[in-house]
Amino acid sequence: MPDTLRPAPRGALTRLLSRLFNVAPHEAPVVGAGLLMFFLLFAGYFMLRPIREMMGVAGGVNNLQWLFTGTFLATLIVLPLFGWIASKVSRRRILPWVFGAVVASLLAFGLALLARPDDVWLARGFYIWVSVINLLLISLAWSVLADVLASSEAKRLFALIASGASLGGLAGPLLTTLPVGHLGHGGLMLLSSLLMGASGVTAVWLHQWRDRHPLPQGASTAEQRRAPLGGNPFAGATEVFRSPYLAGIALFVLLLATVTTFLYFEQAKLVEQLFPDKAQQTRVFGTIDTVVQALAILSQLFITGRIAQRLGVGVLLVAVPLVMAAGFLWLALAPVFGVFVVMMVARRAGEYAFVRPGREMLYTVVAPGQKYKAKNFIDTVVYRGGDALSGWVKRALDVLAEHPAVAMLIGTGVALAWAATGVALGHQQRRREEATSS
Repeated sequence: MPDTLRPAPRGALTRLLSRLFNVAPHEAPVVGAGLLMFFLLFAGYFMLRPIREMMGVAGGVNNLQWLFTGTFLATLIVLPLFGWIASKVSRRRILPWVFGAVVASLLAFGLALLARPDDVWLARGFYIWVSVINLLLISLAWSVLADVLASSEAKRLFALIASGASLGGLAGPLLTTLPVGHLGHGGLMLLSSLLMGASGVTAVWLHQWRDRHPLPQGASTAEQRRAPLGGNPFAGATEVFRSPYLAGIALFVLLLATVTTFLYFEQAKLVEQLFPDKAQQTRVFGTIDTVVQALAILSQLFITGRIAQRLGVGVLLVAVPLVMAAGFLWLALAPVFGVFVVMMVARRAGEYAFVRPGREMLYTVVAPGQKYKAKNFIDTVVYRGGDALSGWVKRALDVLAEHPAVAMLIGTGVALAWAATGVALGHQQRRREEATSS
């Protein structure tokens, strides 16, 4: 075949892939780097998640509200440290600093658990610490994407890039369930920390890509991303209280956390009753994670971006809350493990495929400091505060209510309020985006 004809098939293939995944050719590198960043981060985290769940059950499901409260208090301690780092170092260095500190802490926990695998207080400390850092690291990774991608790019690319998280979510449970008998929990933590460290290295490249492909004038420049954000360590909280838009996002996250906590307590109670063996509990949690990620990735690859581009962010924010409202009613009528699994899979797969990308798109139309400090305050303190508060409410309902369906009916009301908040945020995001582009 003549050489002049050879580029045509490649060009046709490029156009096919571009149409299939809705990606412009020059965006392929950033999509690949974002996919890798989330794959490594979530593979590392989901290696830890089944271990964390098992340790939570081991402490007694009636004590989970104390672990949630401990997590919230630990978050209040960690957030000012993050705020101090974000104020002093350039935006492009915030993630490496935080990821480096977390990797060091996981290495320390891994070594401690290798030495004392049956220490109850060490297990409780691990549960709390993983619950703090998972939100911190995921929030920060999304902050980088919201910083380097414009709103129009985010609508097309966020969900596709988030499929890396689902791929990592598939790989992590497999790594946990297959070699757990050989490595032990401490060994898995050491491997997890290496994956998370590699994720941090990949995230640095995203800023470098943006430098080579600058946004139109008026967006963040390379020089601005090299400058520290300034301000004080508590600026994120004050930004949220001053901005109705950010306050609305905080309410959305608070309601999300409440729904998640209600389901989480039901999960712990049912798993403890049906699967008394710890190794079996770890496998059950890992299997649920695998099913969730397999469903989420199909939507992320082919559906979510097109919905956001054509129908807007609000649709992504509303769909799952409405499904959860119906699911709580179903669970109130049929409180069995099978119904719960269907509902939990729908909630988590929907969150990864629709709610999380849509929620992160909300931050593409805010100021740089809000993308890091205010966003992190919402994703950590507000989320964990919602966990702690709803954990005590759920525990009180279980103790006081004569029938467990009462908590599920309350969950229905919370889910409907969650959906209404999503509608309002979708409208506000569209108005901000139009004002920015005009």
